[in-house]
Amino acid sequence: MGSSNHHHELKLEKFETPQNLKTATYASLFIGVLGLVYGLTKAPERLWTSYLVAFFFFACLALGGMFFVVVNHAAKAGWSSSIRRIAESFTSYIPYMFVTSLVMILGFKYLYPWADAEQAYRMTGGKAIYLAPWFVILRLVIFGVGCLIFKKVIIGNSLKQDQTGDHKLTEKNLSFSIGYIAFFAILFTLFSIDLLMSLLPSWYSTIFGIYTFAGMFQSTMALMAIIIVWLKKSKWVSGYITVEHQHDIGKFLKAFTIFWAYIAFSQFMLIWYANIPEETEFYLMRSHSGWLAVSLALLIFRFWVPFLALLPRDAKRNDMNLVAVSVLVLVMQYVDLYWLVYPNFFDGAPQFGFMEISIFLGFSGLFLVALTGFMSKYNLVAVKDPRLHEALNHHVTY
Repeated sequence: MGSSNHHHELKLEKFETPQNLKTATYASLFIGVLGLVYGLTKAPERLWTSYLVAFFFFACLALGGMFFVVVNHAAKAGWSSSIRRIAESFTSYIPYMFVTSLVMILGFKYLYPWADAEQAYRMTGGKAIYLAPWFVILRLVIFGVGCLIFKKVIIGNSLKQDQTGDHKLTEKNLSFSIGYIAFFAILFTLFSIDLLMSLLPSWYSTIFGIYTFAGMFQSTMALMAIIIVWLKKSKWVSGYITVEHQHDIGKFLKAFTIFWAYIAFSQFMLIWYANIPEETEFYLMRSHSGWLAVSLALLIFRFWVPFLALLPRDAKRNDMNLVAVSVLVLVMQYVDLYWLVYPNFFDGAPQFGFMEISIFLGFSGLFLVALTGFMSKYNLVAVKDPRLHEALNHHVTY
């Protein structure tokens, strides 16, 4: 790759959003608005279940991007300097995440038994206090505002460094990143419990936060892999992002595929072994009327297929293979969230139709607006990062 000064010779062109991507973005937003209007007037319960699944899916991508950034800062990792800006672009969705989380408060009465005064009185003790609507909303706001502040500081320092070249900004981000990791570990767990686990207030799992975290990071690595394959030969990042970086993201993807399966199996095995009625009802609801097929599909297509497809060294360096596996992982992340939400509401076989598709497209349009807006405004590589030479000389040995 050349010497540590090699990157001064490389030229970057400004990113311009391709016209077909712009068209897809606006079409998705339009369909999303149609779905929202139809759902509010004709099928509010179906609207809010669709909304929750799509909301959590895209929140995970934004939060996963932020987590990738802070972990690499905390580890003082140099290899990822040239691809860090891609993860930073995901965080541009965090303001949208915060606003759409506040909109979701309107749908609480359709989603959560604890939001209904008649059902809430059955909950006693600590659970009744914890799931008091005002307390849930307070936690949601604290998490959203906290993420916005950390994003503004950490990503802001990175972007500022592009202008000033001040190496002290990298040192500042180390301490802020460690702070964010502590904040995130607690608040993301509560975020997952409040929005997903409390759909069935009688059920609980002590590792639910880790389960949703594993899915979050696996899907984030999948989206990063797709974007790296798309960008690496483009004029926007030419010479900065290589197959070596692609390979390492592929390794992260495989690692979190295994980690997700480990947590999913641990949760299932402990509940099955203990055989406590309050715990087993969760899996019983997902073992009949077509839901068993969805449960098995998660095992096969979220673990076995990606795991085997990413096992050989060359598989992670093969563009088509990595993109195909990444698309599958993103599809299964949606299926996983659907599997967590829908059995709580609809008896019988899984339901999927216009409402789910339109609301998901609406959220994907919002995500693309944030993503392309960020990428068009800033360099796609942190050009003055003091560790950039490590990224340019990075070679994967295994």
